Amino acid sequence: MRIHRVEIEGFGPFRRRQVVDLDAYAADGLFLIGGRTGAGKSSILDAITFAIFGSVPRYEGGEKRLRSDHCEPDDPTSVAVEFTTGGTRWRIERSPEYERPKKRGDGMTTAPARAQMGEVVGDSVDWRAAKDRDVANLVAEVVGLNQQQFLQVILLAQGRFARFLLADNNDRQKLLRTLFGSRRFEDYERELDQRRASAEATVAEGRQLLSVVLDQADGIAARLPSSSEAAADGEGGAIADAATADGPGRETTEAAAGRASEDMRIAELERAEQRSRHEVEIAEAAEAEARRRRETAAETFDRLRGEREKQEQRDGLRRRLDELEARIDDIERARAELTAARRAESVRGALDGAGRALAAVATAVSAVEAAAERWSEFASGEGVKPADLERIATEAQQRIGEWRPVLAVEQSLVADEEALAALRDEAARAQERADEVAARLAEIPRRRGELDAAAKSATETAGQRRHAENRLTSATAQLEAAREVARLASAYERAAAAAEEALRARDAADRELAELHRRRLSGYAAELAAELSDGVACAVCGSTAHPAPAERDDDHVSAEEIDAAEERKAHASRTELAASETRREAQRALAEAEAKSGGRSVEQLESERDAAAEELRAATAAAEELKAIESAQRELAEEEQRLGAERTAVETEKTELASRIRSAEDGLEKNRATVKAARGDAESVADRIEAETRRAAAAEAYAEAQNDALRAERAATEAAEALDRAVRDAGFADVESARTAIRDVAVQEQLEQRISTHDGDLRSTKAALMELEFLVLPEEPIDVDGAQAALAAADDARDAAVAHLSSMRQLAAALQDALRRAQEAHESIAAAVRAATIIRDLADAVAGRNMKKMDLETFVLAAELEGIVEAANRRLDEMSDGRYALQHTDALAYRNAASGLGLEVLDRFTGQPRSPRSLSGGETFLASLALALGLAEVVTNRAGGITLDTLFIDEGFGSLDSETLEVAMRTLDGLREGGRTVGVISHVEAMKEQIPAQLRVDRTPQGWSTVTQETVSPLGR
Repeated sequence: MRIHRVEIEGFGPFRRRQVVDLDAYAADGLFLIGGRTGAGKSSILDAITFAIFGSVPRYEGGEKRLRSDHCEPDDPTSVAVEFTTGGTRWRIERSPEYERPKKRGDGMTTAPARAQMGEVVGDSVDWRAAKDRDVANLVAEVVGLNQQQFLQVILLAQGRFARFLLADNNDRQKLLRTLFGSRRFEDYERELDQRRASAEATVAEGRQLLSVVLDQADGIAARLPSSSEAAADGEGGAIADAATADGPGRETTEAAAGRASEDMRIAELERAEQRSRHEVEIAEAAEAEARRRRETAAETFDRLRGEREKQEQRDGLRRRLDELEARIDDIERARAELTAARRAESVRGALDGAGRALAAVATAVSAVEAAAERWSEFASGEGVKPADLERIATEAQQRIGEWRPVLAVEQSLVADEEALAALRDEAARAQERADEVAARLAEIPRRRGELDAAAKSATETAGQRRHAENRLTSATAQLEAAREVARLASAYERAAAAAEEALRARDAADRELAELHRRRLSGYAAELAAELSDGVACAVCGSTAHPAPAERDDDHVSAEEIDAAEERKAHASRTELAASETRREAQRALAEAEAKSGGRSVEQLESERDAAAEELRAATAAAEELKAIESAQRELAEEEQRLGAERTAVETEKTELASRIRSAEDGLEKNRATVKAARGDAESVADRIEAETRRAAAAEAYAEAQNDALRAERAATEAAEALDRAVRDAGFADVESARTAIRDVAVQEQLEQRISTHDGDLRSTKAALMELEFLVLPEEPIDVDGAQAALAAADDARDAAVAHLSSMRQLAAALQDALRRAQEAHESIAAAVRAATIIRDLADAVAGRNMKKMDLETFVLAAELEGIVEAANRRLDEMSDGRYALQHTDALAYRNAASGLGLEVLDRFTGQPRSPRSLSGGETFLASLALALGLAEVVTNRAGGITLDTLFIDEGFGSLDSETLEVAMRTLDGLREGGRTVGVISHVEAMKEQIPAQLRVDRTPQGWSTVTQETVSPLGR
């Protein structure tokens, strides 16, 4: 990269437009930038830096400080740089933000910052970027160096030489990190630490979950029945007593003990699960035995109850037989009376037949007419035969017989509907409870997720506590250093002013001594003439005659005056040397304070310190919050288990209610269909039965009336004939005998009923008694109460066995589920521990948690530092005549501080390494210059091997003696090789004499500065 031209206007000490043509120095290759202190020599380099990168690091006040204080309100402020890189010439123009008068109206307005960059083509510029961001991107692409690298390899500014040489490990790491872009390794370290914390949190969460599962298993195992109490005390108790595994952040032995405890608890859980299955088998056998015993008790009870009932039947039949046999004589008399009455019955009809027959015919005809009228309500009465009417009546009675059972069903419909509604209401309430439980269960994952997310966030925040403590400590230290910077800056300004004054005094003493020497030489002839004597040979010409001796002038200088002037010069030199040393010490102290403060202001560091304190407070609060979250997670797990049991109970109730509702609905639907079929078109089954009953009665009456009429007609004809035959056929001697034997039909029916009932009861009683007597039942009453009590006890035992079996099955299922979840959690923990171990080892290696306290970034930068030292030693060997060599050391720092980037100086005279701080001022300058040039060489190679065709060195050469200065000049002269142009900022007179090509920066009487170029043509050289 070759810088051709710099244009400055309204910037720093330059009010008027100044143009620096660096191509004018290309032929000579080395030029001096000179001028009085404060004239603005370094401001030229500031202008180059600002033009290319938009900022100047040494100005802490920002871009507003860049505008020249000498500018009038209407004066512009701008900087332009032209340079060539990669064979292309570029131009960058940039202006900072500053206040200017408004174009319209009164007052001031802010002129915005402006930047543009383009390719120089002939006399014109092809602008490629016109915004600050676009210019920055194009600079990064074209230049290939960031600002820090540019300042380290092209603009070697004041204080940067010795700062890098004398820096401690951390300060040297900060600079190398900036130059070689190794900050990404901090990101790697931070990312790995976060992953390690996350992995360790995952292990802790897994172990916490496993502990919860095992604790739940303890509770379940404790509910095993008394038959397993001994085993439960020896095994299930061991589960409860085993210590919960420690988190992965503890020592390896503790983690191993935790894993052993988990293994032991899972083994105990497996044994508890096996015992639970054994208890299920025992409960199943007990339940089967209880059922068998209950069946036996039921059979015994049924048998004894049946025998007792038959015993009671036998005794009753015996009593009944005795009663029936006692009434046999009375029944025989009634049987004879009935026989006679039956024989006389035909005679009685004949007696009454004739008279009644005629009356019956008239009555029958009237009855037929009345019955026909009633039948006409249901159908036409004409031509309907009695047989048809009887069939109609029979069919109606059959239908009525079918409908009567449905009547009871119809009457129960309302109650059935009410019962079904009640069941549905109960099912709805059960569903509401189920929905409520389901809703609460559905909230569990969300609440668990929120708790898990909160736990993760709290874990991450709490994990930042150590980082926050370190950050707070660092920020506090940097803040103290920043507060020290202001004091040291004031001290440096005073020291610099004193050094400048001492330098002026020394220069004045030099000029005074030179003038005295000149005057002494001028008056030396008069001094010799004063010593001449006649006849004595002259010491100059040897003549003994002295015709015209020189006379002494009034300004003659004596040797005493020369001696006094030399003493004043020596004193001024010592004073200047001491002042320069004081300035260097002040500068070094200021640089160290600035390095410790990171180049940031007190306000920034106070803000960072407050932020670190807030971060520490947040991390501490997060640790407390994490404890509360873990308690809430345990409570949530217990609530989930409780709701699960409640949901199971409600679902069982819903299933039973659904079954009952389906049964009730099916029955009600069937009854409704039956009732509907039985109702027909009637309002109700009762109405239809009533209507059908009236219809059947009308049909029967009509049929009967017709039959009666026919019979009455036949009876009237046969009545007379029948009387005679009846008396004769009845076997009576005369009519009176027959009349006496006649009984009313009711009396005959009563007699027949008595006889028939007695005969039937006697036969059935004897038959039933004979069947029971064959059973040979005991005479004493059989005891049934004992068998009934045994059956009730067997029922209770069976119910208890069923309940116990159900409980054991639930326990076994719960233990199986707990064992499965514990094994899954244990396997997950093992995988998480393996992953966490790998991540922890990798994070420790990257973070430098090792014997040398060297992290990965330091290791990489150490390799770069070795390359820098190698490049620097090639120049330092020549500068020090082979005495000194820099060497990299990774020895452990004082008090085990971070190491890996140490520098020491090998003194070949003694063969022992030395601290760079032990070097003298001149030696320090040479070593610093060699190191700076070596660093520039390495950085340019890392930046893609760019060519450094222009180089600026802004460093104090005034502290060097003449011999060391000569070595430095040879080094600078060697830098011109390859066509490089080197600009050196200095006000050392010897350098002014040795470097004829100069760029003068002079201050005008008005206070601002101007630039004057002095070049030497090749012929002049």
